[in-house]
Parts: sequence; C-alpha cells; structure tokens
Amino acid sequence: MTSIQRQWNHLFMFWKWKRRVDVCLYPGAGFYCRKVSSTAVESDATEIHKSKLFLWFSHLPQEEKQFGGYFSPETMHVDPLILERKPEEKAGLLISPLKIQASPSHSVTIEQLFERKEDRREDRGLNVLLYGAVGTGKSTIVRKLVLDWCAGTTLTDFKLLIPFSCEDLGELTNVASLRDLVSRKYLHLKNNPLLSGEGNQAKDVLFLFNGMEKMKLDFRIGSTELCSDPNEPLPAGAVVVNLLRKYLLSEASVLVTTRLSALDRIPPKYVSRYAQICGFNDPNRQRAYFTSRLLQQSGEIVPARDAQALVELLYLNLQRESQLAAACFLPSYCWLTCATLHFLHFTDATAPICTLTGIYTSFLRLNFGGEVLGKATAASGPSQDLQSSLMLYVVRTVGKLAYEGVTYKRTSFSEEELEQWIGGKTKTDEELRQLAVFRTDVLDFFLAPCVESCKHLPTELCEHDERRYVFAVPAMQEYLAALYVVLGENKSALEKLTKQVSVAIGQATEDVSAIVNIFSKFIPLRIFAVFNLLKLFPKLYDKISTRNKGNIARTMAAELFRKEDSYNEDVLDQVEQSLLGVHGPPSKQQSESQPFELYPIFMGGLLHYGNRVLLQQLGCSIQSATVAQITRALRKYLVREINKPQPPEELMDLLVLLYEFQNPRLTAEVLASIRSIRLHNIRMTSLKCFVLSSVLSCAPPSYQLEELDLSSCLLTRDMLHTLSPAFRHTRNLKLCDNPLLDSGACLLLEALPENQSLRNLSLMHTGLGDQGAIELAERLQQHSGLQELNVAYNNIGDNAALALVDVCREHPSIHTVHLYLNPLSDVGKQSLYVRGIPKSLNGSGRRVRVLAAVTEGSDLSEDWHPILSVIRENASSWDRDRVKQQLKVFLRDLEWGRQQQQSLWKKLHFRRVEKGIRQTLHMLEKDTAPPSA
Repeated sequence: MTSIQRQWNHLFMFWKWKRRVDVCLYPGAGFYCRKVSSTAVESDATEIHKSKLFLWFSHLPQEEKQFGGYFSPETMHVDPLILERKPEEKAGLLISPLKIQASPSHSVTIEQLFERKEDRREDRGLNVLLYGAVGTGKSTIVRKLVLDWCAGTTLTDFKLLIPFSCEDLGELTNVASLRDLVSRKYLHLKNNPLLSGEGNQAKDVLFLFNGMEKMKLDFRIGSTELCSDPNEPLPAGAVVVNLLRKYLLSEASVLVTTRLSALDRIPPKYVSRYAQICGFNDPNRQRAYFTSRLLQQSGEIVPARDAQALVELLYLNLQRESQLAAACFLPSYCWLTCATLHFLHFTDATAPICTLTGIYTSFLRLNFGGEVLGKATAASGPSQDLQSSLMLYVVRTVGKLAYEGVTYKRTSFSEEELEQWIGGKTKTDEELRQLAVFRTDVLDFFLAPCVESCKHLPTELCEHDERRYVFAVPAMQEYLAALYVVLGENKSALEKLTKQVSVAIGQATEDVSAIVNIFSKFIPLRIFAVFNLLKLFPKLYDKISTRNKGNIARTMAAELFRKEDSYNEDVLDQVEQSLLGVHGPPSKQQSESQPFELYPIFMGGLLHYGNRVLLQQLGCSIQSATVAQITRALRKYLVREINKPQPPEELMDLLVLLYEFQNPRLTAEVLASIRSIRLHNIRMTSLKCFVLSSVLSCAPPSYQLEELDLSSCLLTRDMLHTLSPAFRHTRNLKLCDNPLLDSGACLLLEALPENQSLRNLSLMHTGLGDQGAIELAERLQQHSGLQELNVAYNNIGDNAALALVDVCREHPSIHTVHLYLNPLSDVGKQSLYVRGIPKSLNGSGRRVRVLAAVTEGSDLSEDWHPILSVIRENASSWDRDRVKQQLKVFLRDLEWGRQQQQSLWKKLHFRRVEKGIRQTLHMLEKDTAPPSA
C-alpha cells in the first residue's frame, strides 16, 4: 500500500468517526442516534490519533522538497545497525560509531527491544534508551517508527504511541500535569482512559521522548518530587523523571533517544535496555540507501539505466574502502552524497534553482538546526557564550582547523593538531564541559580517521607512525573554511581589539554628547574637539572593516584563478570524482597537493540571501552590509582577472562561482567584460549547461558574445535544450566534435531563430546526415546575418550537399561553406565547385566558397591550406581510419591534377601540397594508439 493510499484510508476513518459523532449530536434532525460505548470512543480517538500522527510525520522538510519531491519516508528508509548494549558497556562506548566493529548477531530492531523477558515484571513497563552520535539517524528512526505504528506494521502491542520533542518540553516554563502535556499537543487524547492511571490500562501506552539531551533531568529526590497522579501539575522535566522512575503510570513503556554525551543523565537503575545506533556499518546498507533514493530521483530527467549505472559506480567506490565509505557510515553523509549526485546529474532546465553551497548549508541545518552547546544554569549564571549555537562553536573550532588546512594546503591532521586547534586555550570549567560534550557528540561527525594509503601524504608525515584525521568529505573542509572567513572569524587580534574599543567608545560618546549638548552654551568651542576625536574612532574601525572585506574578495579572486590549479579539472568534475572515485591510473596532478578550488566558490555562495537565511537559523549571522562590501570589492578583482586569458577549466569555475552567488547584478557587471567563452574539451553535463544558461540569462538583451566555443564537450540533444537561452547571446557558435546527430541539429535550429546576430556556425563532426543538412538548408533564411557555415566531417551525401550550397548561394550574406571530409563523390565535389560560381546570365547570385576538397577539377583549390590546418588540428581526436582514408583520396586527386598540368610551377605547387598531406598521413600511421578520451 502506498503512502498516499494510507493517508486516504486514515482520512476516511476520521470522516467516519466525525460523521458518527455528528449523528449523535443532532438527534432532533431525524437521524438515528445510537449509544456509543467507551470502548468505541477510545477506538475512534486512537484512529484519529493515528491519522494525525501519520500526516504530521509524513511531512518532508524543505531540504527534501528541493530535490523534486520524489521521496516518501517509507520508500527511502533503510534501517541502520542497532546494537543492544549492557549497562556496563555503555560507559566505554563514547566513541564514533565509525569505529564500532560488531557481530551482526547482536543487531536488533526497535520492536525487539520491547519484547518482555521472563524476568520482567508484568506491572512495570520498559524504559529503552536509544543513543547515538550526531548523524547516525535517531530522528529518522523515530519518524519511521511512528509511521509504521500508524500503519499497524510495528509495535502493535501498544494501543497508544505518544511522541514528544524534548526540545519543546525543555522550553516550557509553566507547570502542567501529564494529561495536560498530552492534551496540549494531542487534543483528541484529552480524556483518553489509558492515561487516567486507573488499573493497568497504561500498559498499552508507549511514550517517546526524542532528544533527551535538550532537557535538564534531575533524578535527585530533593530536586524532583515524587508524583503518581497524571493530573498533578509539575514542571515538564519532573513529569518525564517520574515516568522513568516508574512512579507515574508504572505500566507504561518509555523510549528515549539521546546523544552520547547525555547517557549518564538517566541513572542505570531506571533503564531497562540500552541500544546504540551505529549507522550503516557495511556497503550493502549504504547501497540500499543510495538505490532507494537515486533510482526514485531519476524519473524522466535521467533514464533508469543511467541512474543504475551511477549507483554501480558509487557502490564500486564504497567497496574499495575509500574515505567516502568511512563517511557514509553516518546516514547523514549518505543523504549529502545523494543530494550532491542529484545536483550533479539530475539538474535540468525545469528544476528549481539549487546550488552546491545551498546543499551543504541545508545539510548542516538538518543536523544542527536549533542546537546549542549548553544552557546557563542557576549556579553558573546567565551567559551569552553558554547560549551560543552549536554551529557557531563548530565554525570557531573545526572551521578554524579547516581554514588553516586550506591556507597551508593540507587535508590531514594529527591528534596533536586537533588538540591545538579544537581544544584551544580553554580555562573555565564550563568551557571544559562544553569541549567535552563537543568532542563526544560532534567532532567525529566532521573528522574521521584517514583510511587512504600513506602514499597520498607528504613524505615527512609518513615517517611518523601516527593516526591522521581528515574531514569526512573533502568539500566539507572547504565549506567550513569559507564560512570561517565570511563570518569574520579570521580577524587579526588588532582588528578584534579595534572593534571592541570602537563599540565601547561609540557608546560612551553617545552618552557624553547628550550631556555636552545641554551645556554647549557654557563650554568653549575648543573642548568639542576632544569629543569629535572620540567620534572619529568608530569611523576608523569602519574603514578597517571595509578593508578586511576587500581582503576577503581579493582572497576569493586569488584562490579562484590560482596559476598552479589551472590544469586541474573543473570543480564540478572534482566533486563528482570525490564521490564516484577515479577510474584508471591517477594523473600526475592527482598525486600532488590537493587543490582547494571549491573554497572561493563556497565563499561566494555563502553570500547568497537564501543561504544567509539558513545560516541565521543556525546562529551564524552574515550582515547585509558585509555582503555589499565584499560584492563591491569582488567585482573589481573578477573583472581584472577575466581580462587575462583563462584556461577552459578556470573559466568554468568562474561560471560556477557566479551561479553559486545568485546575484544577477554582479553577474551582469562581470559578463560585461567577457567577450568570448571558450569551454572546448570541458566535459559538459546537464548541470554545467544549466549553469552556463543561468549565468548568461543575467545579461541584458543587448549583450553579445563574440564567440561561444563548446567544441568536444560531449553535448547531447537534451543538453542543447538546456543551452537554448545561451545561444541567443553569441555571434560565433562552435559545436564541433559533439554527437548531436540529425535530431540534435534539428533541436538546435529551433532554438537559433532567437539569435539574429549569428555570423558563424560550426557543426563540424557532429554526426549530421542528409536529413539534418536538408533541415539546415530550409532554415538558413531565418538567419539573414549568417556569413560562414561549417558542416565538414559529417555524413552528408552529394544531393544534400548540393541542396545546401544552392540555398547558401541565394542567401544574402553567406560566403563560405565547409563540406570537406564528407562522403562526397568526385562528381559531387566538381558539381559543388561549379554551383559555388555565380550565375552569369542575368548577373544574379553570388560567389560562395565551397571547401570540399584540396582540388577543384584539375586545379589546386585556393582553400587547401585551411582544410589541411583543420585536419591536422583535430586528427588526434577524430576517427583515424576515416581521416587516413580521406587523406588518401586527397593524394589521389592531387596526383591526377598534377598529371593534367603543363605548367612546371603548378606541378611544383601540387608537390608541395602532397608533401604536407603525406606528412600528416605518416604521423597518423606511426601513432597507432587510440586517441585519449
């Protein structure tokens, strides 16, 4: 039964119950009113409760909806490993679940944890404590547990399941009884007899408290009084404590979830069973998770066959015991992997705007939204630091480590370095307590032991046999380093001191100025100079702050256009390789120091308003004034760097930065300095095509590119559809060496009429056949400004080529047509040459250069040199057998033409051309190895 069917069933049950109640409330209307027993009322209330719970817990967070809404909690859930622990074992398990090696025989389910043993008392419910580190899937298990109970597939012995969020209970300030707490959240259970405390009815009730670490539970009798009355008002913490003591509704069972650091808050005597969530401990669980999500996400965007191949590549990388496999022990990182692959492979023109920075920001909001490291107690007093968000603490510790690693080009760290950067200079007991909680619950979420071979580490580090730690996924290091910089946490000591003094003096001058204004008539004017100096100090800080924002922008530009990274693959390919692995021997660049090209791109993405809103919810505030200052400075640096020649990979990275920034005004200003976009040999994907179109769509209608070169980019028909908005901005469009075929060419022709400035169109080696050439001929009149058409090295025969040349001769501006390396006969080549000559009878028509061969009859073609230049330039990547065959045809034509010549000078000229062709042919025959991809 699908989730939608279950929802309709529950809604139908609710409608039946409401109709039955309405019948009883209106007997005077002529309806039959029967007496409803208490059992029926209880049953109806339970069904209503299940219906409402099902609807509430089926709700997907916004982070899931951005991937198209293909998921339901039932279909995408994979059970993580759950191990039952003995009370004496729990103290020694304050370690990452990545380090746990357990026998599968110890694995249990939630339902098995509530099975009663022979030595258990029937009048006492079970207290189960389910714990795990951040990211192991506690909240996901709770959601799936509730949904399964509502569907009647698990925990069927319990008639009532009542879930509570400990975060909500921890915020309550007023006292309330247990029944008030239940009815406040579930009004339909207000008078439920199972919660009355009479008899043993509570044995059918299961309370679920999620996130117990967010409540300050105190089991001391002197602090929390005993209470057995479910109607007696108490603080929320006291109600939970009495439920766990089995003093309140002793027959009821309780399931508590918590993090590792909060295990000791419940005394062992009040816990019936301990169970630890260990995540996905083997590649098969990980593969099941990826399959359930990625195959559903494909839909019509990516065929199921391609999506399955993607899963297989991912699974192959996991089987290699790669660093990704270690990270994916945590289900949270499996989610991040799926979200990133969805972004890389399932993006199309109709998809909602999604950025890589947004994925990582959403990932952190899912795991740390609303989390604080600690709350002030009465003993310690109120403190702003104690109320700081957990995410801000992560930025100041792990982010600092990430920033140092990026600065010094390092990806692994020793235990001493972790102690130095994470521990810092802590002094107070509260700081030490926060550090201990952070180390226990959060540190292993970001950092994991390095599983890669020592050969990937520097020589001096390999000499020391010590454990190294790396970030769970490489991009997380660059994201946290970027966040550390954008939040201004990398300020120097002078800048921090200047800010504090500036704020203090600024507040003082406001108070003093009010007094001075009163006595201004009695104070000499010279005295005011002192106060004016005081007022200047905050302005001085503003100048220093502005200069710091300029440094951030300069750092972004410098990191983006770093010379030593110019020959690396573009960042999107690097991200994909980190997930799917690198197949084949590693390149020279891969064995050298790690490039950090995502670092500046993340800095730009963090300035986007949508990401700043999410970061604000995490307690990390980026002010609009800061964004404006960085943006102004960044535009200047980007324009300066763009004026220099850039490799295609660096240009692609710039487009990704502008896309991640999502600032149309800045993008338009930067594009004003770009006159050509050469992305030849870039492996284009649907995402990269979408990025290019999105960036160019920010330009004004009058903007024109002199050249858009997308040669050898593996473009497909679907990618052309995504690129359609980009074509309207270019004068010279090169799509050579792409498998477009006739269908792709027809789609291209449908998009090109919007471009009235097109001058040069190159479709060389695109698989164009006769049908595509005829379609092209029929649409050429729509482009009155087209001057040169290149359809060389295709599958165009004599008739289609002649029809195309006839149309070009009648075209008002076309002067050159490239048709060489097509399967043309000798008669067809001669006919093309004749067709290119203007008509002489009435003077109409024009001369059109038709480049079909190196000879024109018995004469040498004046265009032999550009033909051979194109062949030599592309011979290494083209089909060598076909090129060699065509060169031999050229040699035969040249030999025949030379024999027809009487002039010695022309014969020598023929010999010269023959020599060049033979050299090219010899080069191809000598190098028999297949060309690289």
